[in-house]
Amino acid sequence: MGGLASRAQLRMSFLRWAVITVPMILLLGFLSGRSVPAGSDSSWYQALAKPGLTPPDWMFPLAWAALYVLIGLALAMILHARGARARWLAIGLFMAQFALNLIWTPLFFGKHDISLALLDLIALLLLAITATVLFARIRSLAAWLMLPYLIWVSFAGVLTWRIGQLNPGAETLVPGAHTSQVFG
Repeated sequence: MGGLASRAQLRMSFLRWAVITVPMILLLGFLSGRSVPAGSDSSWYQALAKPGLTPPDWMFPLAWAALYVLIGLALAMILHARGARARWLAIGLFMAQFALNLIWTPLFFGKHDISLALLDLIALLLLAITATVLFARIRSLAAWLMLPYLIWVSFAGVLTWRIGQLNPGAETLVPGAHTSQVFG
């Protein structure tokens, strides 16, 4: 007893983490996305002027689902790296940026606060970059799995900024959404 784990044992340990992290991140992302009317379900969003580079509404849930799977796998790799220096700091930064990710939808689509949503994205991006740098020191593949997320969050920031520019006073366009769409 007390010997090193075999490759198969290590793989199973990682898979156990992934079976927890990926569905949890997908579920939390889904719940955030359904907490208020968003995309084509939001009359406020439909009334906004949008930049030409705005993807079609159907693309957002597909992109986010794929990104959540990738970052869930990245987190599982870091959780699996027991004994790694700065592991808990990396996990803490990941959790903080993910919390900011989850509140973006209620800020933007629920409160109609484009400025606050943009500040949220900037803070999210800074924390996600820092977490990714730490991930790279622990498991380089985990950092590579975070890269598409960083790119998409940056793109979301550009879209949010441009929507704010194109729609001054947008928060008054339609009354705020106060109903939950999670179970409706």
